[in-house]
Amino acid sequence: MEQNTSTKLGTAPMFPLIMGMSFPAMLSMLVQALYNVVDSYFVAKVSEAALTAVSLAFPLQTLMISVACGTAVGLNSLISRRLGEGRQKDADRAATHGLVLGVLSWLVFALVGILATSAFFSVFTDDPTVHKMGCDYTYIVLIVSVGMFVEMNVSRILMATGNMIVPMITQLVGAITNIILDPIMIFGLLGFPKLGVAGAAVATVGGQILAMIIALIFLFAKDHDVHITFRGFKLHWRTIRDIYAVGVPSMVMQAIGSVMTAGMNAILISFNQTAVALFGIYFKLQSFVFMPVFGLNNGLMPIIGYNFGAGNKKRLLSALKIGTVIAAVIMAAGTLIFWLFPEWLLSIFEASDQMVEIGVPALRSISLCFIPAAIGIVCSTLFQAVGMGGKSLFVSVLRQLVVILPVAYLLSKIGLFYVWFSFPIAETVSLAASVILLLMVYRHKIKDLEPISRGKEAES
Repeated sequence: MEQNTSTKLGTAPMFPLIMGMSFPAMLSMLVQALYNVVDSYFVAKVSEAALTAVSLAFPLQTLMISVACGTAVGLNSLISRRLGEGRQKDADRAATHGLVLGVLSWLVFALVGILATSAFFSVFTDDPTVHKMGCDYTYIVLIVSVGMFVEMNVSRILMATGNMIVPMITQLVGAITNIILDPIMIFGLLGFPKLGVAGAAVATVGGQILAMIIALIFLFAKDHDVHITFRGFKLHWRTIRDIYAVGVPSMVMQAIGSVMTAGMNAILISFNQTAVALFGIYFKLQSFVFMPVFGLNNGLMPIIGYNFGAGNKKRLLSALKIGTVIAAVIMAAGTLIFWLFPEWLLSIFEASDQMVEIGVPALRSISLCFIPAAIGIVCSTLFQAVGMGGKSLFVSVLRQLVVILPVAYLLSKIGLFYVWFSFPIAETVSLAASVILLLMVYRHKIKDLEPISRGKEAES
């Protein structure tokens, strides 16, 4: 077996290490963002009702993704910390549990898809066309979500060891497959039946399943810094607890995003369906800005977690500072694009004159939140990496429930134009909270860090 790649997390020069760890994830997430836009581009060609249906489905998808990402984040944090501490057996056990938890999570959401989808859409629309399209799409993406859950956990297991190339390959394959299948399945090309909105869902799960297969082949066909075996396997509740100590706050953070989206849809639909469709478009567009920052954080988390586990305060703080600067630069570029080219961005989605009229000021107003969001996201990554995911959860609740929805509701009484300012207002408040919490974490967890003795194994 080759020398452990995880050792570079504690020794390599920081800026090249961050870029080397983050760039593959950034690239794969940019392709994922491209898929999100292409998906909505083809759905918009079906009808605005189809785009509204997919936008209304977004909260359920967000809830599903929140559970997948939360489990994966907990795995990443735990494995990287245990490797930093030299606790190989515990790292191996966590990785094995990652596959099991992925399958169990899928089974839960398959049931949610079967039992809750129709009732969910009935809450938000009485338009039978929108209801049917939304159900057709959501049944498929929830019930056949096994590929997403398993692939995401495998990718984070490998990321925790410093391997960013395999996750990049699997995510690229999945996203490119989605992009290729979208027009084929939606419009019935190459002899396939014309499935409409359901075709977009088939393309999505098809890409996820292919990505899962490739990820599993890489995981089991080659040696890695963690070893997975099911021989004599039984659930180890302490490992599960440690995974979800970070994972649950991350899940709730993203699930809160689902609540926020549903709440915003309820506020916006009081104006018109176009405002709801526009909000869905915004989330597709902003992914081009946020996905590279999330890719950066995928690289930062194992670096911070490993060096926290190893007691290397200097490298931990260096990663935090450099990561914050990179994130802020990315977000500044995104803000500039949203201000200079909003009409062009909306034209991608066959925007009507009404959508352009309300969409141009909306994109410019919301984008004011990008730079403060960058700093908050990196702070959240540090909290998760050092095993304090509850602080990330607090900031997320503050941003998306305590501030944004009440502010959006109050501003809606003035007019639709003002609703969009709830985003920069909420992000500014949450940034202040993030900085305060960061100072507290530094004082209590980081300030007195000392290098630890390696090779310690946890008791079973």
